[in-house]
Amino acid sequence: MRMIFIHGSGYTSIFWHYQTSYFKTSEAISLPGHPEGKPCTSVGEYTDWLRGYIREMDYNGVILVGHSLGGAIAMDYGLRYAGDLKALILIGTGARLRVHPDFLAWCEDGIQNVAEWMKNWEPTYALVPPELRERLLEETRLVGPGVQLRDLLCCDKFDVMADIHRLELPALVICGSEDQMTPVKYSQFLAGKIKGARLVVIEGGTHLVPAEKPAEVNQAIEEFLGSLRDSDYPDR
Repeated sequence: MRMIFIHGSGYTSIFWHYQTSYFKTSEAISLPGHPEGKPCTSVGEYTDWLRGYIREMDYNGVILVGHSLGGAIAMDYGLRYAGDLKALILIGTGARLRVHPDFLAWCEDGIQNVAEWMKNWEPTYALVPPELRERLLEETRLVGPGVQLRDLLCCDKFDVMADIHRLELPALVICGSEDQMTPVKYSQFLAGKIKGARLVVIEGGTHLVPAEKPAEVNQAIEEFLGSLRDSDYPDR
């Protein structure tokens, strides 16, 4: 199995520091434009880029772990190219990801005033340990408000509410109990529509739960991976 972590809007692979440090054979990718290259303009484009990467690396039995926009990419991948995958882990995401106009306006204004845009990010990382918080702030600045705006527009157009029941992959759904961006009800919907999906709600976590509560998130992932290994050897 190869586990690949996909970050959310405006982030980079650094977002998954605590996960890739724990799961030594996993990897976290930075999507195009984050900050290298040209960002995509739809979830589907990001999915196709990721599929090209997976094929180039000749990976098999891939487990996609996606946060927010990354979760949308993982779901789209699972619906279109399920044969490439072994399982999905969906964190702080939803089958539809409509974005409040205030967030879009915040990024639009930030293109003209990056310093002010960065100040607004600081409270978002309040629960992230200081050792990672500063790295995330720097990566956010490098990616910039323009790319984050594009990512949020990708999220705003994403909607697989009518299709999510077609996913036939083992799935783990994780959400922070205090997530305001993608509330717990989003994860409950996913877990209810994906046959056999597991739902784990992390108490006290917000939208950035993998960075805020890494021990709890890693434990949930590890238990899920164990269930996948057991399913490969049902008579053991």
